[in-house]
Amino acid sequence: MEFIPMTFDPADPRPLYQQLYSWLAGEITAGHLAAGEKLPSKRSAAANLGVSLNTVETALGMLIAEGYLTSRPRSGVYVADVSPLIPAPRPAAPLPAAEQDERWSYRFSTSGVDVSLFPQKIWARIAREVNADAPALLNHGPAEGEAALRGAIADYLLGLRGVRCDPDQILVGAGMEYLLGLLAPLLGGRVAFERPGYPKARRILENGGVTLVDLPVDRAGLRVDLLAESGATAIYVTPSHQFPTGATMPVGRRLDLLRWAAADPVRLIVEDDYDSEFRFDGKPVPSLQGLDPHGQVIYVGTFSRSIAPGIRIGYLVLPRALLGRWRQRFAGYSCTVSRLEQQTMARFLAGGHFTRSLNRARGQYRRRRDALVGALRSSFGKDLTLLGAHTGLHLVALPGVGLTERELVERAAAISVELRGLSYYGAPPDGLPGPGVVLGYGTLDEGQIADAIALLVKAWKNQGAEAGKM
Repeated sequence: MEFIPMTFDPADPRPLYQQLYSWLAGEITAGHLAAGEKLPSKRSAAANLGVSLNTVETALGMLIAEGYLTSRPRSGVYVADVSPLIPAPRPAAPLPAAEQDERWSYRFSTSGVDVSLFPQKIWARIAREVNADAPALLNHGPAEGEAALRGAIADYLLGLRGVRCDPDQILVGAGMEYLLGLLAPLLGGRVAFERPGYPKARRILENGGVTLVDLPVDRAGLRVDLLAESGATAIYVTPSHQFPTGATMPVGRRLDLLRWAAADPVRLIVEDDYDSEFRFDGKPVPSLQGLDPHGQVIYVGTFSRSIAPGIRIGYLVLPRALLGRWRQRFAGYSCTVSRLEQQTMARFLAGGHFTRSLNRARGQYRRRRDALVGALRSSFGKDLTLLGAHTGLHLVALPGVGLTERELVERAAAISVELRGLSYYGAPPDGLPGPGVVLGYGTLDEGQIADAIALLVKAWKNQGAEAGKM
């Protein structure tokens, strides 16, 4: 390739480097740029495209990080072989079977992911190798999980989230729900909980005998200043991407939360690092666990969102002071994840496949986020307010069309679009300019997003006589 044959769209609100990134990624995915093909030099590309060198370097750097391109020292940049990670051609991304419902044409679900992004061929190959190499894995294994997997998780968490732990502090189990249910009795009688917050975690903790104390959320996450008067001895918090508002707790407030815990050695913080791997804008904020000098943070993670919901592998990182109590209470329990699947996951992590798959999925989801944000802004203009669009697979939209939250949800349902209002998850933060809805986009491709928003525009902006005919 002697030059990059694309033109920038002056009507596109995205920065030039994002336009270049999207065009190249699309050409590679479609097979128009073959594996091994060399791209023009950065300076040559910048001159031909009429943009700055920094624009080209930024776009190529993103594509290299996500595995679309490879950089060879003193040689140049080449198209990578992405065929193992690209699914066979298929219709526009269908909803997972568990989420299909004939009532809905479009579902803005917060729980769904696009399972077609899962590198099935690589996973299957590793699984075959594990089955061939280790027949002994058919016997009982360590209750805490396979040592190889716990070691791989420790390395991964240190590199991605700054979590500092030894493998023996990690406990593997069949998903966050199972592990949080076991953890609940160890948290004490009163646990502070975000309001609005994650309803599944609420239900699990209450089923575990915990008394929850609701604390409000603002645009910087949980109101830590209200903790002292709550009487809670533990707290469940989603600081990286608060569910559902999407707020990221800034470092200053994180340190305030750690100071609250440090004031009493029995206090514990349960850090659910929900959706932290899907951060699209800005620098990652360090995990609470990585900032904790006193060992009072329990880190909760899962691979269900970043790989596929059907792969039920979750994990806890326990403070050392809590390990003894855990082992005493759950002595005799067996690990609830197959040893074969654990070893497959361990090799998937150690071989760098997970990181490459995650980077590529992050790129796909970023484009969907951009499509959703662009469609919303072009449709609702200056009246629109967005929350939490920088991270994760959902955002909150306040369209500013003069309808109540109930009207927004009901009018969407009337045109077969499923979504939930922000108050479904608890009292919304104070100071918002109007009612909002929560839009999950993990299972929708760009075309579906555009079509769904076009329907919502008609439903929400048509407030006259025609609205009653829907």
